Amino acid sequence: MSVKIDESWKRLLESEFNSEYFKKLIAFVKEDYSLTKCHPKGSQIFNALDFCPINSLKVVIIGQDPYHGINQANGLCFSVNNGVQHPPSLINIFKEIKDDLGLIYNDNNGDLSKWANQGVMLLNATLTVRDGIAGSHQNKGWEIFTNKVIQIISYETNNTVFLLWGSFAKQKRKLIDTKKHKILESGHPSPLSANRGYWFGNKHFSQCNEYLESIGKNKIDWSL
Repeated sequence: MSVKIDESWKRLLESEFNSEYFKKLIAFVKEDYSLTKCHPKGSQIFNALDFCPINSLKVVIIGQDPYHGINQANGLCFSVNNGVQHPPSLINIFKEIKDDLGLIYNDNNGDLSKWANQGVMLLNATLTVRDGIAGSHQNKGWEIFTNKVIQIISYETNNTVFLLWGSFAKQKRKLIDTKKHKILESGHPSPLSANRGYWFGNKHFSQCNEYLESIGKNKIDWSL
């Protein structure tokens, strides 16, 4: 299994890569990838880190688990490969951006790598999953690793915007120095939460850009 990860993250996470829990995690992941179908592709597992060197990071969006359907997951939370039907949460994200910023999205394109290339880290708490079985790679060590990533971002950067959607993501607030960073919280974009009034109208995308401009950073182009 060949993986790609930006050099800045290799350096910052060296102690994690050498830890016993991470060695056990990778042994588990390699075995499951060899015995069953898993997502995303091996080369895309660390895309969230590979696309966002630490010095270009502006925004962090936290998801929970990769999509577990065929050809959906691409290593970026909430993102799917081109030509793949948009999952319900992504549909609601696009609806909110349309209401907030007036942007309209192509039904065939749910690949959020354009956001990632601008410094939006799209980080799932668990980076791999077995095909068709949601949560199948949880509690194997990924959460320890991604919590460390969040802590490093909190320590190493200033004025990063964290978008925490839903109760799971909000739990990560304790890992973030709230005096140094901007945190925006709302319900999750999944239909269960969104349809109960906890997602739509949060205006996180305009608020994020207003904050970035207020500290002299270029705003995010949320179009695709």
